[in-house]
Amino acid sequence: MKRCLLLTFVLIMLCFHGFSQETFPINDVKDKRAKAYAFTNATVVVDHKTQIDNATLIIREGKIENVGQGLSVPVGYKVIDLQGKYIYPSLIDIYTNYGLPAVKRVRRSFGRAEQINSKTKGAYNANEAIKAEFNASEAFTASGKEAEKLRKAGFGAVLSFRPDGIARGTSTFVTLGEGTDNNLMLSSKVAAHYSFNKGTSTQMYPTSMMGSIALLRQTYLDADWYKGLQNKPFSDQSLNAWINTQNLPQIFDAGGWLNILRADKVGDEFGKQYIIKGNGNEYQRIKEIKATNAALIIPVNYPDAHDVDDPIDAEGVSLEDMLHWELAPTNLGTLEQNNIQFSITSHQTDGKKFWKNLRQAIKNGLSEEMALKALTSNPAVMINMQHKVGSLKKGMVANFLITSSKLFDEKNIIHENWVQGNRFILKSMDVKDFSGQYALIFNGNTHNLEISGEPGKHKTKIIVNDSTNIEVKSKFDQELVTFNFKPKKDEEGLIRLSGWKAGNNLKGQGQLADGTWIGWTANRTGDLEKKEDKKKKEGKEEEQSLGSVIYPFIAYGNPSLPGQEAILFKNATVWTNESAGIIGETDVLVKDGKIAKIGKDISDNSAKVVDATGKHLTSGIIDEHSHIAASSINDVATNSGMVRIGDVLDPESIHIYRQLSGGVTASQILHGSANPIGGQSALIKLRWGASPEELKIKGADGFIKFALGENVKRSRSSSSIRYPQTRMGVEQVYVDAFTNALEYEKKWNAYNKLSSKQKVNAEKPRRDLVHETMLEILKGKRFISCHSYVQSEINMLMKVAEQFGFRVNTFTHILEGYKVADKMAAHGVGGSTFADWWAYKWEVRYAIPYNPSLMNMAGVIVAINSDDAEMARRLNQEAAKSVKYGGMSEEDAWKMVTLNPAKLLHLDDRMGSVKVGKDADLVLWSDNPLSIYAKAEKTLVDGRVYFDIKKDEEARQALTKERARLVQKMKGVKKSGAPTQKSRSGKDVNWHCDDIVGHTILQFGDR
Repeated sequence: MKRCLLLTFVLIMLCFHGFSQETFPINDVKDKRAKAYAFTNATVVVDHKTQIDNATLIIREGKIENVGQGLSVPVGYKVIDLQGKYIYPSLIDIYTNYGLPAVKRVRRSFGRAEQINSKTKGAYNANEAIKAEFNASEAFTASGKEAEKLRKAGFGAVLSFRPDGIARGTSTFVTLGEGTDNNLMLSSKVAAHYSFNKGTSTQMYPTSMMGSIALLRQTYLDADWYKGLQNKPFSDQSLNAWINTQNLPQIFDAGGWLNILRADKVGDEFGKQYIIKGNGNEYQRIKEIKATNAALIIPVNYPDAHDVDDPIDAEGVSLEDMLHWELAPTNLGTLEQNNIQFSITSHQTDGKKFWKNLRQAIKNGLSEEMALKALTSNPAVMINMQHKVGSLKKGMVANFLITSSKLFDEKNIIHENWVQGNRFILKSMDVKDFSGQYALIFNGNTHNLEISGEPGKHKTKIIVNDSTNIEVKSKFDQELVTFNFKPKKDEEGLIRLSGWKAGNNLKGQGQLADGTWIGWTANRTGDLEKKEDKKKKEGKEEEQSLGSVIYPFIAYGNPSLPGQEAILFKNATVWTNESAGIIGETDVLVKDGKIAKIGKDISDNSAKVVDATGKHLTSGIIDEHSHIAASSINDVATNSGMVRIGDVLDPESIHIYRQLSGGVTASQILHGSANPIGGQSALIKLRWGASPEELKIKGADGFIKFALGENVKRSRSSSSIRYPQTRMGVEQVYVDAFTNALEYEKKWNAYNKLSSKQKVNAEKPRRDLVHETMLEILKGKRFISCHSYVQSEINMLMKVAEQFGFRVNTFTHILEGYKVADKMAAHGVGGSTFADWWAYKWEVRYAIPYNPSLMNMAGVIVAINSDDAEMARRLNQEAAKSVKYGGMSEEDAWKMVTLNPAKLLHLDDRMGSVKVGKDADLVLWSDNPLSIYAKAEKTLVDGRVYFDIKKDEEARQALTKERARLVQKMKGVKKSGAPTQKSRSGKDVNWHCDDIVGHTILQFGDR
C-alpha cells in the first residue's frame, strides 16, 4: 500500500513537472533531469542571525529542500564539497531599473510655448506626471549584461521600476538568472512608486517641489472621490490603477533627509507609511528621520574628495560638502544605532565601488550583522517577498552565494552566485593562493622571490636589494607555475622555469639563458611584509578624528541648538514701540522665552547679566516680504492657491544666519509673483538649526500671495500662451476664482445637509484644494498679501474684495501707494513697501522715496520689507531712509520694520514691541538701530541667543581651522591615488518673486 502511494506521488510530481514546461515548445530532446545538488561541509549563514557550521545545503529544481548539520544526501544528488567555504543568501536590491527601457528625458527649449494640458494619448490622468497605470512587468525583458554585473556584485534578485513621473506605477520582482522572462519573474505587481520629480512630462504644472506636493495631495483626494462614485462621469485609467495599488508597499523616491520629511508628511496626511529612498545624508537630521517611522532604502554612493590643491578652488567648496564627504560613511551606522529599519541599494555604484564603500561603512559603525540584514531579509520583508528570498530556509528560492570567507572580509572572494538553483561561476574555487616570500634556489644561487596579489592576479618579482627588483613574468594555472625573467636586470636572454606546487613550496625544471637545463626549488619562508601597516595605522588615527554633525549642516552650524536662557539686560536704551516710547537706562529681564520684566534696578540671581550700557535694545526686525529658506518659490498655474511654501521650507539656508546678524527674527516667506493667485505663505521665526516644522510660527494666521501687473500677464515673455495676457484678464481670474469657490461651497453644503441614508445614494462632491483655499479667504481664515505697483490695479483688487465681502490684508511693493493712500486707509489694507526702489521696470516709473511717509500720514499701516536676502540684513537702514526723505520720526520709522509688520501678519499680540508677556525676540544694538554704524551684537528668538557677535568671531576662527583640517585630509586622499572631483559653488540662492525653477520663462528678480 505504501509503495503504491509513493509511486502515485512520484507520478503526480513528474506530471506537474512536465506540465510546467508545456506552454513553451522545446526544439530539442526533452531533458527531465532534476537539478538536484547537495553542498556539504560548508558554513551556512541561513540569515543575519543564524549560522550553521559544517552544514549541508540541499536544493532541487531551484528550491531549497533542506539545510542543517548531519543531513544525509538523497540518492541522485550531485555533491559539491565546500570544505572551508561559506554559503550566504544572495543579495537583494529593491531600487533598480533592471530590464526596463531607459527613460528618455525631454528638455524644454527656451522660448517654447507652455504646454497647459496633457498630451498623453488615451483615457489617462489630466496631468502627465501621474503615470500610475504603468506596470513594469509588462515592459520587463531580462538583460544579460546588466544581470551579470549585478550577479558579480552578489545580487540574486531585484525590484525593478521605471523612474518616470510623480506617480510611477508598479514594479516587478525578478531574479538575475538566465532563461525566459516568465521564469525569472517572481512577482509581477510588487510595489507602487512615487517621487517629487515630474519626469518626462512636458506639461507646465508642476514646476516646483511645492507644486509636486500639491499634485500628490490632490491626486490622493481625487482617487478617493473617484473610487466612491457610483456613476463615473468619465474614465481615468491612471486613477483606477492608483486605487488598485494602494494595498501594495508604497515606495517613495525622495532623496535627501529634507525630502524624506516632506514625503513622510504627505504620507501621514493620507494614512500612508511610505518606504522611502534616501540619498545617504540622513545622519544629518537623525532625530527627525527616526520620527518618520519610515523604512528606508539607502545607497552607499559616497562623494569623492574635492581637488583642493589650488587654494582658490578650495574656497569654492562649501563646508557642507567637505563634511559630508568625511561623514557619509557613518550614515548606515547612525541609522543602525537609532534602530531605523533600512535596506541597502547598489544604485549608482558598480560592484567594486559598492563593496569598497560598504566595507567603509562597516569600519564607520555599521555592524556586519546589520549589513547582511539590510542586503537580504530587510529588503525582502519591505516588499513582502520574505517567503521566497532573503534567507536560506526550506521551500525558498535557491538564491545563494559561495564565498571564500566571511562575506564582508576585506579579502573575501565571491566564487559562485546560484540563482534559482542555476550556477554562475564568478571566480573559480580551484584557484590557488601562491602569495608569500620564497627562497628561490637554482644553479647554486639563492634569490629572494616575492609573489603578491590576489589569487588569479598574482604578481611576481625577485628582490635584489632595497632599491633593485627584477620583474618576473609569471603564470599560475591550478597547481602549475611558470616563471620567465632576466638573469640580471640589464642582461639579455631569459631564465625560464616551469614547475608545480609541492605543499607550501614550489619546485620544477627549467632552462638558463644559454639553454642549460636545471632543477629549481622555491621554499616558502613566510608571509609578505605588510608595508601598508604603518599607513593603515596612520589612516585609522585620521579616521578617528571625524568632524561633528552640526545644526544646520553648513557653516556656522552648532553641535547643538541653543537653549532658552534667563538673561537680564542692564542699563539699555529700550525702544519699546509702546506708549512709553524710547526709554533710557532701563533693564529688561528675559525668562522662559518671554519678556518677564521691564524697569529700573531689576535683579534676578538666576539670570545671566548683560551690560547694555550705551547700547540699544529693540524688538526683533520682522520682514513682511521675504523669499529666504525655501527650496522653491514659484509654480505656474494661473491659480496656484493649492501650493504651500510651508511644504518646502529649507532650514539649511545661510540667509537665516546672515539675517539674524542683521537683527531679523521673523519673516513671511511668500510665493513668487508668476501668477495672479500664488501659493500659501509660511510665517517663520529664524530659529537657526531647527527643523522645517520648528521654523514655523505655531498658531499663526494663514496668508497667501496674490500678484498684479507685468509678471502675471507675462509681459516679458513672447512665447507665453497662459491666460491671462492682460490686466483685464487678471481681474477676471479673481472674480472667477471666488465665484467658483462659492459654487463649490453650495455643493458641499447641500451634500452635508443630507441624512446618512440619503448620502448612500448621493454622489459626494470632489474636494478641490484650490477652491478650499479661496473659501478660506472669503471666510476670513486666510489673508492676502498682494504684489502691486499700478494704482488702477490696486483699486481694482480692493473693489473685487469688497464685491465678495472681504478685505485685502496687505499690498506689497505698492510703489504707487501714495496715490491711493486714502482709499487704502478706507479699505483697511496695509502697505509693505520698499524704501527707495525705482526705475527698474516700466510699471515702477512713478515710484518716489516719500511713499512710506505719505501712506503713513494717511493712516495706512506701513512696513518696509526686503524681497531680497541681502537687503534683509539691513532693514534697519532701509527704515531710516524715511527719516531722511519723509521727515518721519525715529519711532515711527522703527515701527515699520518691527511692530507694523507684526500687525500686518496678525502677530502683534506676541511680537513687534518690548512688552511684558511678549515673545523674547530681541536685538541688542551697539548704537542707535537707525544708524548705519549700528551692529546687532545679540539676536534672541524666544529667549534663545541665535546670534552673538563675539561668538560669531570665534565661529569664524573655528571654521577656518575646520576647513584647513578637511583640506589637508582631502589632499592626502588625492596623494594616495584616490579619485577626486572638481570644486563647485555652494547653494547660496537668493530668491525673488518671479524666479521660476524648472520653467523656461526665467524672469528677472521682483524689482
